[in-house]
Amino acid sequence: MLDQVVATEELLREWLFEKAKAEVIIGEYDGEAVGFTLFFHNFSTFLGRAGIYLEDLYVRPTVRGKGFGKAFLKRLAEIAVERGCGRLEWWCLDWNQSSIDFYMAMGAEPMEDWTVYRIAGDTLADLAR
Repeated sequence: MLDQVVATEELLREWLFEKAKAEVIIGEYDGEAVGFTLFFHNFSTFLGRAGIYLEDLYVRPTVRGKGFGKAFLKRLAEIAVERGCGRLEWWCLDWNQSSIDFYMAMGAEPMEDWTVYRIAGDTLADLAR
């Protein structure tokens, strides 16, 4: 999937720090970064309050299975509760069975009856005209 990544260091700096549209937690162990999670607030008209959308959760392969992923999700749950959010949600690729198994073990439930839609690139620009 790396061939689909178009983010640059400059774009990340602008959107994460200058415009502050998302938050990042970097996990460290023995002074080394072991992973990160990137998230932002969304809003649920069903719940009438904000939620947290988990955009990325990454743990280095060499330290997977040691509880870092669980620690990231736990911290996000704490933040959601502290901020009065009604939910924590994310998308997962349907072929990523190890992640699906992990999320299910954490108590996550797949959303039934929902389909994800996206408008991007030229289609987005065309629609905006």
